[in-house]
Amino acid sequence: MLSKEGFVKNSVSCLSLIFFRLISPSLFIHFDLFNSGLYSGSPLYAVCTEFTMTIADDSVFPMDNVASCIQLPPEEENRIVSELLKESELNLKEGNLYYVVSNRWFSRWQSYAGPCVGMFSIDKQSSDGPLTNMTNTKIADRPGPIDNSDIISKGNNFDSNSLDICRMLEEGTDYVLVPEKVWERLLEWYKGGPALPRKLISQGIGHKQYSVEVYPLSLKVTDARDNSLLIVKLSKKATIGELHELVCKIKGVEQKKACIWDYFNLSKHSPLTVSEQTLEEANLLIDHDILLEVLLDRDHSSHSGMDSMGNELALVPLEPPRSSMSIAGGPTMSNGHSTGSSFSLCQGISVSSSLTNMNDKHDVYKGERGGLAGLQNLGNTCFMNSSIQCLVHTPPLVEYFLQDYSDEINMENPLGMHGELALAFGDLLRKLWSSGQTAIPPRAFKSKLARFAPQFSGYNQHDSQELLAFLLDGLHEDLNRVKQKPYIEMKDSDGRPDEEVASECWKNHMARNDSLIVDVCQGQYKSTLVCPECEKISITFDPFMYLSLPLPSTVSRTMIVTVFYCDGSGLPMPYTVTVLKHGSCRDLCQALGTACCLKSDEMLLLAEVYDHRIYRYLDPVESLNSIKDDEHIVAYRIKSGASETKLEVMHRWVDDMKGGERKPFGTPLVTYLKEDPQFGANIEASVHQLLAPLRRAYSSTKSHDGKENGFVSAGSDEQPNISNTHRESQSPTMGSNEQAGTSCGESSFQLVLTNESSEPIGKASFTKPSKLIRVFLDWSDRENELYDSSYLRDLPEVHKTGFTVKKTKQEAISLFSCLEAFLTEEPLGPDDMWYCPRCKEHRQATKKLDLWKLPEILVFHLKRFSYSRYLKNKLDTFVNFPIHNLDLTKYVKSEDGQSYVYNLYAISNHYGGLGGGHYTAYCKLIEDNKWCHFDDSHVSAVSEAEIKSSAAYVLFYQRVRPKGQMDGETSQVHTV
Repeated sequence: MLSKEGFVKNSVSCLSLIFFRLISPSLFIHFDLFNSGLYSGSPLYAVCTEFTMTIADDSVFPMDNVASCIQLPPEEENRIVSELLKESELNLKEGNLYYVVSNRWFSRWQSYAGPCVGMFSIDKQSSDGPLTNMTNTKIADRPGPIDNSDIISKGNNFDSNSLDICRMLEEGTDYVLVPEKVWERLLEWYKGGPALPRKLISQGIGHKQYSVEVYPLSLKVTDARDNSLLIVKLSKKATIGELHELVCKIKGVEQKKACIWDYFNLSKHSPLTVSEQTLEEANLLIDHDILLEVLLDRDHSSHSGMDSMGNELALVPLEPPRSSMSIAGGPTMSNGHSTGSSFSLCQGISVSSSLTNMNDKHDVYKGERGGLAGLQNLGNTCFMNSSIQCLVHTPPLVEYFLQDYSDEINMENPLGMHGELALAFGDLLRKLWSSGQTAIPPRAFKSKLARFAPQFSGYNQHDSQELLAFLLDGLHEDLNRVKQKPYIEMKDSDGRPDEEVASECWKNHMARNDSLIVDVCQGQYKSTLVCPECEKISITFDPFMYLSLPLPSTVSRTMIVTVFYCDGSGLPMPYTVTVLKHGSCRDLCQALGTACCLKSDEMLLLAEVYDHRIYRYLDPVESLNSIKDDEHIVAYRIKSGASETKLEVMHRWVDDMKGGERKPFGTPLVTYLKEDPQFGANIEASVHQLLAPLRRAYSSTKSHDGKENGFVSAGSDEQPNISNTHRESQSPTMGSNEQAGTSCGESSFQLVLTNESSEPIGKASFTKPSKLIRVFLDWSDRENELYDSSYLRDLPEVHKTGFTVKKTKQEAISLFSCLEAFLTEEPLGPDDMWYCPRCKEHRQATKKLDLWKLPEILVFHLKRFSYSRYLKNKLDTFVNFPIHNLDLTKYVKSEDGQSYVYNLYAISNHYGGLGGGHYTAYCKLIEDNKWCHFDDSHVSAVSEAEIKSSAAYVLFYQRVRPKGQMDGETSQVHTV
């Protein structure tokens, strides 16, 4: 309980603080600034110092009461957090603490305090629609205590000091990471929890990358004495020595009596001897099994222990694995030593020794068929297995990595991985091409991959194409024959012949990049950019490793827009048009203008309608990406050079059954007022002119069914006649006098200004001059008898998914149509603007790609996935691709006289959706002319007819060189 004196003292301090905050918010300074002494001379210093000293004693003033008393305004919380985020960015170092916070709670805090720079968080409950934008103008309620319960694993003991979070969570979607100081502030302001601290670690060789280890390694320790299971958790950067220390401490065993084994797949592989080697370097993965064996007290010298059955056993190291081939390709002797080339890596590991460390038990024998082994799934690694199988069945790569390639490993390339990735891939390829069909666990390769590309570590599913791109680029840098890359200044084309510029660009590229991957996987395309303002043309020739082909439905989009007449000369009509997805509103206006037969003296004003109001007008240069499919877009036909005073007419329904309650409905009408100053009579006449097309013939009460107001295709010849028919049929009943306001006597329309006073508009009333006048038009039963309001209702959405007919296999798009979509000229996206050297500004230029040089191995990536800030989508459209004789000769613009014909040899497939999908691969054993299905560990034969499906994601083709091509002869195409 507070004493009377304490209560008064705290109340005075709190009221003083509140008083200063009210009279001058700018004087409300966070206590940290007072502690620095910066404001020691200010009038507030004494009050705030006394206040902070008072609240420091919980016995005098409980902290929960203080939290409510000194509650900061949201903008102040945002400022403090933003500054602390910037501070943490400038002080990154290994070991810094970050805290995992549920995104469900954090997004609520950001809705209250505003978004913080550097913090990416998606509110799952929000949308891209105008509702989000409109509600953002109103400050959300202050969130309650921090609540991380939705991301904590149910198996946790909540009293534990080290809580687990659920697996498969995504940063920015399920959780956010905040620095320690930010967490302390949030905890001070909101309480709650529990705290989920995680450490910052550095990864990579040469160029260090910092990342927060959200999921530490979880290792399963089997005690050989009683077969009990223990879960221990350590950082991947912890050493084997630290692992020994922790396990022995938990088990109460002396370290000198313990032996820990790599127990992957519940099989003893090699002892994990005490050393400074990290768990990551020892290829220990998440949920990895290790075995603890303890020496018997009665006989230490014999190294005997107990196995899982309780029998005495001798603890002896496993014999080093033997292989008939070293990683560099040289033959090995029976003792495991290689007679081939051997050289030291930068970390003191020899190439030949790194081979034998891979536990290669699958020997390669001449005359025996290989390539039939599967890959074990190490936990959501199907994406990796699929890409690896496609690559290890690529003929030039198989031939290369089964030979001695040690001389080409580049250990000095700062962009590479000192040869470690190439060595790991080469060793894995050898295992897969060994005799037999035993599934191989690619854990050594996975460990190397995770070290150099942390994005591929952890539990989450990834994209097989992203892995493929990284792997090809990594192999290239590890095998780059160029040791010292020269600096080359690129020249502009300046009107020179394409052949000259292309040759120069390729020569410059080869001067810095020369490897097996360049030899067989890289081609060249021509890129032409045109500035929309000054028409500056820029031509470059760039290398490519694969072609990412958009599906035609991802290049263009179908949009439904309703066109309204601003002069009352026709009925509103919805039009369906097709435009480029990354186009601008100007492109949409052009397509609509063609569809609705826009006159030369007319223009279109685009607007978004939300909640029966005009939410915003769309600028012609605005990207179409800003328009979502569930929004309602209208276009108003206006005369070019219309007067500046715009009139917006919004509709309200007067419900007499509820005491005259007025409810908004329908689509606003827009026109421009001709006379100035504006009197009520002028506004009233303009409104009646807008409503003229809606007047029922002979005042019939029969209403037009709004649902029959169907969608009109842009290609329909009947579109212009529809509006003309209505206009002609109604013209006898609508004379100029009626449009001028004669019908005012028949109608009891009430026009009301939308200002605060809601002032009714009379004929003689004067409206203050303004560029925009908004009025409400109140509808009653009488107006509905005279006018058909159904044309104002049921405004269609931009795109209704239900109206899209899903393509069947027979109606499928072809690979050629995807390629043509890739080569089609299109404007750059708003996030990919081009800097025009002539305008000296970033412009949304048009871009045109052309194929110039094609490689021996051609990879097509079908862009089935689309991403936006709030939406992820996958297209399951069936793409019909050739298996044999894919002829791309006509698409190559270099005119080198060669034919470019390809045969398919591998496919990476993706089944299911984005979250729970699965990857497999179809690969061809070329020498046997047979196809196999590789589904992780499972390998089965398939017929050629089965490999085509809507799951095809990445296609691998090999070029076929016709006989006599060098002599210029026409010949038959070889089948791969």
